[in-house]
Amino acid sequence: MILTQYIKELLYQQECVTLPGFGSFVTQNHPIRVNRFTGEFTPPSRTISFNRLIQENDGLLASYVAKRENIAYNEALVKIEKECAQWNKRLDKDSLILPGIGEFSLNAENKLRFLPHGKINFDASAVGLKAFQKTPLKAQIKAASVVPPISNASSKSSPMQDNKESLAFTPEKKEDDRPPYAKYAVVGVIAVAILGAVYYFGNQYLESERLKSTQLAEKRIAKNVEEASFDLGTIAAISYETEAQVETVEDNSITVESGQFYSVIAGSFRDQANAERKLATLKEQGFEEATFAAQSPDGLIRVAYGRFESKRQAYSLLNFINNSLEEEAWYLVEGY
Repeated sequence: MILTQYIKELLYQQECVTLPGFGSFVTQNHPIRVNRFTGEFTPPSRTISFNRLIQENDGLLASYVAKRENIAYNEALVKIEKECAQWNKRLDKDSLILPGIGEFSLNAENKLRFLPHGKINFDASAVGLKAFQKTPLKAQIKAASVVPPISNASSKSSPMQDNKESLAFTPEKKEDDRPPYAKYAVVGVIAVAILGAVYYFGNQYLESERLKSTQLAEKRIAKNVEEASFDLGTIAAISYETEAQVETVEDNSITVESGQFYSVIAGSFRDQANAERKLATLKEQGFEEATFAAQSPDGLIRVAYGRFESKRQAYSLLNFINNSLEEEAWYLVEGY
């Protein structure tokens, strides 16, 4: 009977193989392993160890031997026990070697020691598989990115290579030869352009506001003109002296300085007395700069909250009157 061979066959199939009166072989399964540093792949495996304490017969080995030897179970069990007794006697004198399984020996303390043989893999699914090594992908990329230097001493370049070398060029770094103040000049030009744009669009906004105010004023003239209480007698003709610097209204003492002004108009009147009363009321209300403005083309006397040489002053007063005082006033540009 070749007991060692039967034990090996069972180790491929079972997790534990017990030899009555001797001990038990215990298997341990290991999954596939990958070493990410070395790139080594190890197939799944089953290793064995030996436990001297498990000696009670579980019937597995005896049943297997009986089947293989085509003998009775009890007969197979007797053969196994005799074989194990001989192994114990041999261990008293020398080591015991079970081919393809391992080696037994007693240490100085007379305890049994088991050393498995080599790299035997008892995993039936991994039969024939061996460990192999594969270079990690990062290492491959790194190696591919390294270009070995070309030795001019060991190799002669061909004419074609010489032509390629002559065509190769390194882009010349263009130095900025502009003087330092040129950068500041560019910044200055940009700043001037921005200020010019602000001034231009600011004037456009003011002109648009002036047109809106003028159109609104024309609609309000009918309301401001006191036609119901006016003396609608003959209106004296208005004469303009082209060479003089003042505008004179005949039959009254109103004299208005001509020129370019930006006025905030409070009302337009046909009767001088009403215009003077309006002017007096404005001054009583605290508008010290209230005055007469240039007459309208149809002869109405305009009373202004103020006449200014600055657009901004006129707009500031107009916004104050319309928004804060909620009074009616409109914007007029004189002298155009």
